[in-house]
Amino acid sequence: MQDQAIARPVDRFFDAYSADHRDATNQLLHVLCVPAIVWSLLALVYCIPLGEGAPAGLLAAVLAVVAVAFWGWLSLPLGIGAGVAMALSFWSVAALHAALGSGGLAVVGAVVFVVAWVGQFIGHHIEGRRPSFFTDLVYLMIGPVWVLAKAYRKASLAY
Repeated sequence: MQDQAIARPVDRFFDAYSADHRDATNQLLHVLCVPAIVWSLLALVYCIPLGEGAPAGLLAAVLAVVAVAFWGWLSLPLGIGAGVAMALSFWSVAALHAALGSGGLAVVGAVVFVVAWVGQFIGHHIEGRRPSFFTDLVYLMIGPVWVLAKAYRKASLAY
């Protein structure tokens, strides 16, 4: 843990988030489930129609850009990685939308969303700690880059 007076906001968020995610099984479930939740939210929002003339997925694209901008504000290297991951997710969602239509994509998105959240809560049950977002909703935005930061550390990349 870093000195809170000099730590970057991303480090302070990660320190607090990590305190609720110490168990190895819970961490593994988060590594699997958090990206799945982000993907499923992107898929579900992609299906929201904005009216005639608006391209499919416009709202999802706008929200993805806002999320990546927030993550980039926390840490430019994490923002870049999150942007790449979000672009790949968006591409897969768009491809599934083209194949399944809005109804089919919404079903897939809803199933992934529910299964991934069940995995999250199983992990927290094993950990014996409540999810961080019960303390502060901002932690819903920290989970994805916390998982990405784990991958950066494994690859010896600075963030």
